[in-house]
Amino acid sequence: MSAATVREEVLRRMKKQPIRPTDIKLHQKSRILEVTFADGSRFTFPAEYLRVYSPSAEVRGHGPGQEVLQLGKETVNIVGIEPVGTYTVLLRFDDGHDTGIYSWDLLYNLGINQDSLWREYLTRLQEAGHPRGSA
Repeated sequence: MSAATVREEVLRRMKKQPIRPTDIKLHQKSRILEVTFADGSRFTFPAEYLRVYSPSAEVRGHGPGQEVLQLGKETVNIVGIEPVGTYTVLLRFDDGHDTGIYSWDLLYNLGINQDSLWREYLTRLQEAGHPRGSA
């Protein structure tokens, strides 16, 4: 994360302004969810990335150390997006997963940390003996 990004995040948190999206576009052919936020940040999330970092108990477990590595999600797609209240959205995936409720803060954080989280996921797959594409 660049120094400018860190500074912006600190200032946002200090002001306690909620992160709000201004635009959400699902590109099903390319399996990409594009989210633009009020601060001008724009993130393009592969469906696989959002699926493997779902905030659901199925993925995260019920506590630290209970995370479940998601295998074989390379071709997963988002088939539905539903608002849940004012600050969250439910993503429905074509593999039947529909229990992850993504807050705007979570999506923003997944965006600013996308490179490092993706590398971490690929490393975990490799260490588990399931390099991407082999599951």
